Amino acid sequence: MTYSFKSEYLTILNERGFIHSLTDAESLDKKFHDECVTAYIGFDCTAPSLHVGSLVQIMMLSWLQKTGHRPLVVMGGGTTKVGDPSGKDESRKILTDDVIAENMAGIKQVFENFLSFGTEKTDAVMINNDDWLKDLNYIAFLRDYGKYFSVNRMLSFDSVKLRLEREQNLSFLEFNYMILQAYDFVELYRRYGCILQMGGSDQWGNIVSGTDLARRSDDAQIFGLTTPLLTTASGAKMGKTASGAVWLNRDALSDWEYWQFWRNTADADVGRFLKLFTFLPIQEIARLESLQGAELNEAKKILATQATALARGMDNALLCEHTAKTAFEQGGIAGLPESFLKHDVLKIGLGILDILCDLNLAESKSDARRHIKGGAIKINDIVITDEKTMLTLDNMQDNGIKISVGKKKHHIVRVG
Repeated sequence: MTYSFKSEYLTILNERGFIHSLTDAESLDKKFHDECVTAYIGFDCTAPSLHVGSLVQIMMLSWLQKTGHRPLVVMGGGTTKVGDPSGKDESRKILTDDVIAENMAGIKQVFENFLSFGTEKTDAVMINNDDWLKDLNYIAFLRDYGKYFSVNRMLSFDSVKLRLEREQNLSFLEFNYMILQAYDFVELYRRYGCILQMGGSDQWGNIVSGTDLARRSDDAQIFGLTTPLLTTASGAKMGKTASGAVWLNRDALSDWEYWQFWRNTADADVGRFLKLFTFLPIQEIARLESLQGAELNEAKKILATQATALARGMDNALLCEHTAKTAFEQGGIAGLPESFLKHDVLKIGLGILDILCDLNLAESKSDARRHIKGGAIKINDIVITDEKTMLTLDNMQDNGIKISVGKKKHHIVRVG
């Protein structure tokens, strides 16, 4: 952004790279400078955990509270029943009410690590949009709000236009998502005085539809702010890896695997990720991203520990840091991810190709063979060159068998 912000919150977002687009920057900046602003971000309940692709939005809510404003976390208990078409080539799977409720319970867990909830002026509030969407009268809703939406304009937004340009089906159910999200914004304005909705840049159409609806229905000025859609230096979508999503919840991904995800950040992404995913001062980040060569690994470790501390707690983050030092520098095994095999299975033996696939250390047997051929597979720090190698009780050391892929992926197999 070229605009020079005066408010603390928008200044922080701008210098850390959070801002892609916003409506009426000057007026919104004045609101943040002069008063306590209530802002919201919505999270649909499509899985039992959010992944790191949602972390940009969560960090914005956390900064919002840190700078003296009130965050609203809106759970999409209602909108999940419809499905957001943004960024998708096909309709989302329709989920039952029970599955949505289970997913919502899982998603709620992560926010307690980033926000303080309560009844004070700047305390965060968690809301379920099903509270007002479930009882809407269809005819009355169309009569009262349908008149404010132009189909021509809706077709111009990327969430709809890109799907149609690719000749992918867009159901009438999904087409209504934009209207419901706009209505959410108006309801939050009326109930909580919320004047700002934030989200990824793919949400721009949905967000400005809300600002427009509030102007038409309530003669109110409310605002929208979007973040860049985040990709890594390699072009990959943030939050996805070859082995799957990087989940925020501990029961979906271990602390160790979460720490390792950040430790394995590409050199070109270190500075950007330190700005987005830690609360370290900008001056310290500038020093860290200026490091070169092997010294940059220290910056990656700091990123890993700081990011893990936010989602999993500092004690767990420091344990992961210590585990990494022990595993990589001292050859130990304590604290690494573990799996258990029955005594009888190890007595007979399990092929190395099978075990690598079962532990998600390789994507397929052919992938496992490539690792072996490249000398990347080790059992108890001994390189394996034969793809017919069997894992047996004879490999047991210190009550565990350490399996490694390269220098950074390690797993312990125990008898259980």
